[in-house]
Amino acid sequence: MSSKIYFKQGKRFNIRRGMINLTTRLHHTVAPNHARKVARDLLLTPEREQRAVIEPEGLIRRHIETAEGKMMTYQLGTGPTWILGHGWSGSSSQFYSLMEHIAACGYTALAFDNPAHGESEGQHGHLPGFVKAFDGILDQQSSIAGVVAHSMGGAMVLESRHPLLQDKPILLVAPVLNYTENLVNTVKRSGYSMKLFDEVVGEIADTYQYSLDSIDPLSRLKEHPAATVIVHDKNDRFASFEYSEQASECEHVRLVATEGLGHGRILKSAPLRDAFDLLINR
Repeated sequence: MSSKIYFKQGKRFNIRRGMINLTTRLHHTVAPNHARKVARDLLLTPEREQRAVIEPEGLIRRHIETAEGKMMTYQLGTGPTWILGHGWSGSSSQFYSLMEHIAACGYTALAFDNPAHGESEGQHGHLPGFVKAFDGILDQQSSIAGVVAHSMGGAMVLESRHPLLQDKPILLVAPVLNYTENLVNTVKRSGYSMKLFDEVVGEIADTYQYSLDSIDPLSRLKEHPAATVIVHDKNDRFASFEYSEQASECEHVRLVATEGLGHGRILKSAPLRDAFDLLINR
């Protein structure tokens, strides 16, 4: 959904929230079809990264065809492949620093822009589409060494059932492990019509045969048998650190807690690079 809503964190009811609730419910009553179209555009349209970022030397760009359209991939290095998946309103460029480190360690770093993100095709984005595009990327790999995922990308990886992921290590960065709870509560806090939200989500569920209630990244992580390292800032405002703590109670999960790095800066941090080293040496 739009980051203007997704990243809205206020808890108190205010006039603006009340007006959003009133106008969206009225719109739905008067013109339901048009209201659903507007809701799809608002809730499912991410903000594409606009900042110019210096690319690492030797970076290879290539489109990969998937069931969700052409996804732009970014490859750096040689050796066994680590796949990197970003979160909502993110892009592969957020991983450039980590990709350079992965390549320096003797691996191939292969990142991709999710549907409707970065330089990939698509107008609307949502988790079922993320998973399908991710599976399409994996379909074209003979093998992988592991996966790195940030924010909503963590839910994407954990929800995938692709055979290549079996017994593969995972590095999760500020993951949203309570994805469904977080999404529903965020929309409620925004004041947006929950009836409209439910209808949009229902359309996606029908199309992909993927209900919102079935999404449970935390449970998927507990079932994943391979080594997992989570790097998460204690004061992350967008992804709950509490659920990463819960996950770390599992024997195969190790939590690296940081402070002062937030939800985004953590991607370029030394603790993240150290966590990758920890994972490949376990």
